[in-house]
Amino acid sequence: MINRRRLFFSFFLLLLIGFSPDILSQRKILPHVEVFNTGIKTSLRGLSVVNNNVVWVSGSNGMVGKSSNGGKNWKWMTVKGFEKNDFRDIEAFDANNAIIMAIADPAYILKTTDGGETWKVVYENKTKGMFLDAMEFRDPRNGYVIGDPVDGRFFIAKTSDGGNSWQELAAEERFAADSGEAFFASSGTNLRFLYNESLVLASGGKNSRLFYDKTIIDLPMTKGKETAGTNSVAVFDNYKKTKANKIIIVGGDFTADSITNNNCFVSNNGGRSWEKPKSPPNGYRSCVEFLNKETIVTCGLNGVDYSFDGGKDFYSISKEGFHVCRRARIGNTVYFAGGNGKIGKLVWPE
Repeated sequence: MINRRRLFFSFFLLLLIGFSPDILSQRKILPHVEVFNTGIKTSLRGLSVVNNNVVWVSGSNGMVGKSSNGGKNWKWMTVKGFEKNDFRDIEAFDANNAIIMAIADPAYILKTTDGGETWKVVYENKTKGMFLDAMEFRDPRNGYVIGDPVDGRFFIAKTSDGGNSWQELAAEERFAADSGEAFFASSGTNLRFLYNESLVLASGGKNSRLFYDKTIIDLPMTKGKETAGTNSVAVFDNYKKTKANKIIIVGGDFTADSITNNNCFVSNNGGRSWEKPKSPPNGYRSCVEFLNKETIVTCGLNGVDYSFDGGKDFYSISKEGFHVCRRARIGNTVYFAGGNGKIGKLVWPE
């Protein structure tokens, strides 16, 4: 006589084995994005998360915002004399000290030491065609800013005194750009630091390449148009003095933001080879961040995606569009910033 209980158990086990990938994916505990609609008329692309409490943002119409209590309240300020400027990147060191970057016409870098009450111009460039794209600091004293090509070479300047003064690199110290190749000023994250404190840069446009030390790597990212290419690069780990071989790049074409083909690649050997995710992010992506070696978050115009497995598979966690996502330098919080003054925060289920 057939044991019905054993038969039922065997049948259930077969089902479980046959559908285990889907079941496991459904059992993943995904975070969600809490959205703060500030009502401020600005497009936010600059974002700096100092710690779990202090967050700064910057954007168009000369706007800068700051929260000192984890996003519960925001102080908004318009930088006097720069009401028409677009501050595409910001680097903050605490609740009082921050640096903002105005992209062009002309290009400016400003610094505050009193929480944004006053700002001092620490760099100005009126060169024709000057357009700054991203800024990154290795520590509170040492930082770099990059810009589109000038006389055929990418613009790079550095500071070693906390942004009080900036020195432009000589032409022979800067990489030559291909025709139609540039940097995107979409999230301030196509400039990062490698473990040995070298810069890593990611370009886009008609060509898309990765630059670090004296190495130049052609990228498999979609390219060939001025609106396509790599928008953001992340390295694991950006802030620890450990050998970092894992690199992820995201991008696509921002005029076709739903296309998922060739919009994300991962390298586990310093860029010598690249792997495409089995389940890529759900469209064009302008920013990507490692939360740990296997956990990644990325955002773009049509949503936010999350990976548990080092970039092999991405899961959509929000349809809200954002330009930039950044994790805290000290702490574990992750924030987002986007159009119409929109700010988001990554929240895990309790």
